[in-house]
This record gives sequence, C-alpha cells and structure tokens, in this order.
Amino acid sequence: MTDFGGPLGPIQPRRSGRLGDTVVTYLVDRIVAGRYEVDSALPTEPELCEEFGVSRTVVRESIKLLEEKGLVRATPGRGTRVLEAPGWNLLDPIVLEAQIRHDRELGILDDLVSVRAALESDMVAVAARVITAEQQQALADQIEVLAAHLGDPDRYAAEDVVFHELIMAASGNRLGHAIIHSIHGKARLSSRYNGTPTVEGLDRSMGEHRQIEALIRAGEAERAGALMRTHIVGSWNRRRPAVHGALRRG
Repeated sequence: MTDFGGPLGPIQPRRSGRLGDTVVTYLVDRIVAGRYEVDSALPTEPELCEEFGVSRTVVRESIKLLEEKGLVRATPGRGTRVLEAPGWNLLDPIVLEAQIRHDRELGILDDLVSVRAALESDMVAVAARVITAEQQQALADQIEVLAAHLGDPDRYAAEDVVFHELIMAASGNRLGHAIIHSIHGKARLSSRYNGTPTVEGLDRSMGEHRQIEALIRAGEAERAGALMRTHIVGSWNRRRPAVHGALRRG
C-alpha cells in the first residue's frame, strides 16, 4: 500500500482491529488532498478490494463511513462520487486531521483558532461568574505549575492545555468544552500549529495566563473574555508560519 502525504509528510493511519479504519483513513486523505476531485467517482469495489487487500464487506462499510462524514454519496448507476467540501464534517477526527495535513495556506488552522477563541472567550467569562472556590484553587495551583516549567517548552505546552481545560470545565459548557478538546487536540499534532517556542513567547504567555487567572478570581467576566480572545489569537499570530498573512484579532 502506498503512503499519500500532505505538506507535513505521510499520513499515519490508525491501526486497529478494523481493516476498514485504514481504508477510510487513506480514502479521506485522498479526497481532501484533491486526488479524487468533486463529482468524480471513487475506484470500484473490486479495485479497492485489490488495492487494500480487503473484502467487499470491508469496502462497503468504509464507503458508508465516508458517506456519514459527508465526503461521498453512493448512487446506483453513478457509483460513489465525491461531494463538495462545504458538506464535509470537519468535526470528524479523520477529516479534520486530513484537512490540517493538507492545509497549505493555513486557512483551516486560522478558522480553528477563530472558533477556539470565540468559544473560549465566552467560556472564561462564564467561568468568572460561576467558578467555585475549589475550581479557583485548582486554577491558581496550575498557574504555579506553568511557571515551574517555563524552561521546558514541551512540558509547558502540556500544562498550558490543562490550564485551559480547567477554565472550560469551570464554565460548565460541556459542548463547547468537547468541541475545543477535539479540534485543539488535532491541531496540536501539527508542527506548523505549534511553531517553535521562544523564551520571549513563553514569558508573554505566562504573563497573560496570570492576568486571566486574576480576572477570573476577581469576577471580571468581560475583561477575562476579551483577554482570552487576545491571548489565543495573538499567540497564533506570533507563531504562525509566514504564508499569506495572519489571523486578525477579534
């Protein structure tokens, strides 16, 4: 089987007990990469069976999964044809991973940051109003954990995620939390999203985290929300690779 990679290298399909997972991962990658153009037909069942070394049952199950993700539609007499991108389910982990992998202009990452900033700014404002004493103490403790790992960029990045997760949990917005947890987790797999941490960048991040925690503690909902948006969008703009511009602050 051949690897089909994007700008970030070859894909890494999930290896599980289901052969269909591998087939789906490869087909999603090809569709997102444009190897199969909109309204073009996928290879026939026998062709896919031969290429991937799987049964017709596995191929049919894989096509059903592609339909559920909004990428294709199987029509009698026309075969399985690729649908237009606006209908694709970008919250699906496999689809989102492929979009990020082939995101040459960083458009999907810009969109992801915009969505994250909007949701998290709202959630931090709510958290400032409803956070419990126990949750506030956990957030304050996490600030000290972040400060203790300023010299370790990888550990700092992991603890940064914990800081944001604590705020989202405190807001009580389970759907918003789940969306951010999913899309941010996939974005963090991209080296272009993470960038190369600098001492100056980490110090600035630490300062903004301290300000956000202080505003939550003081119950300053609107200011906390505004700073969270500035923090998320500004951090992305500072580390965003030079392509054709950067995301504007909201």
